[in-house]
Formats: sequence, structure tokens, C-alpha cells
Amino acid sequence: MSTPHVLLGLLATGTKHGYELKRAHDERLPRARPLAFGQVYATLGRLQRDGLVAAAGQERQGGPERTAYELTEQGRAALDRWLGAVEPPMPYVTSTLFAKVVVALLVADVDRARAYLVAQRGAHTERLRELTAVKTSPSATLDDAVAADYAIAHLDADLRWLRTTLDRVADWHREVHS
Repeated sequence: MSTPHVLLGLLATGTKHGYELKRAHDERLPRARPLAFGQVYATLGRLQRDGLVAAAGQERQGGPERTAYELTEQGRAALDRWLGAVEPPMPYVTSTLFAKVVVALLVADVDRARAYLVAQRGAHTERLRELTAVKTSPSATLDDAVAADYAIAHLDADLRWLRTTLDRVADWHREVHS
């Protein structure tokens, strides 16, 4: 995820201070890892240094003074370029699940590897149920539904891969032992 571009997008909707940006990020990307406040402020500092955002004043509402930020024309242009660029598919498999299955097949006996695959399939299936409940809840927002759909599609792909891998392990086991 490109945190700077997400923050630029959130600022495109209006002036905000760091706390508001963190809250907006966590609400608008409900299934993404929440941003740390330090990450928000460090990113804002770089965006300001690069001329993509500007301080829009100070406010104090019963707490510490907060600097509000606004998107500059240069920031809007950078956001437009980012939004217009097609995201290339990832060239490498970077998944803990994939790495764990490969290592399990390498070091564990076939029954233990199969047991891991079955347990992982169960965990994925349970998560699918949870996400389906989230997106079909009467209180679900569009952001909730879109995030749940994205996660469900990835879980579904993982489940198909787990099923294929279980079949391959069974076929390999039959070949070796026949």
C-alpha cells in the first residue's frame, strides 16, 4: 500500500490534521492494517517537504495544538498520476501461507503436512464466514462491503490453492507408495 498516496487521497476531500487522517484511513480501509500515528506524521512531514501538502493552520480543541494540512496543486497532480497508473501484478509470491506450506512439505511427513493444510483450510473457511457476515450486516458501509469482497476473493483463491495442494500431496503420496 502506498501510504503517502492514500493520505493525499484523504486530503483531496478537504483539510485534515494527523489524527483525522489516521481515523479516516482506518475507517475508509477497514480491513487494512491500521496506521500508526507516527507513520501518519512522518509521512505528512515528507509530503510537506516535497511540496505535495501544505500546513493550513493550527487548531486547538481542548488538547494539544494540531496542524491541519491541505493538498497542494502539486499534490493533486501526484495523486492523479498515481490513480491513473495501472498497478502491475506482483512478480513474486510473498505470502506466509505459501512459505509455510512449502516448508511443511519439505520438513514434515505427509500426514503432518496434510493436517496443516486441512487446518489452514478450516481457518480460511471460518474467516470467509466472518467476512460474509460483515458485508451482509445491515450496518455495513460501502467501505466495509468493498473491503470484505476484496478479502473474500483472496481467501477464495487461497482455498482453491489449498485444495489443489492437498490433491497434489495425495497424488504424490500415492505415486511414492505404489
